Amino acid sequence: MQVSMLSVAIAAATLFGVAELANWRRNNRRDVDNVGFMPWRGIALASAAVALFAAAFWLGGR
Repeated sequence: MQVSMLSVAIAAATLFGVAELANWRRNNRRDVDNVGFMPWRGIALASAAVALFAAAFWLGGR
């Protein structure tokens, strides 16, 4: 169980990094009208919460 929580935390932290990079690219785009449809800020916040909870469960089970 602990290994799976660690892998969930790592995967969520990776997704957080990807979402933050995508959000940075969205904020620095050349064409202002080309917004896109992915809610990168929400994805980043949700993945950060999942990563923190999974890391807490992993540390609590040690």
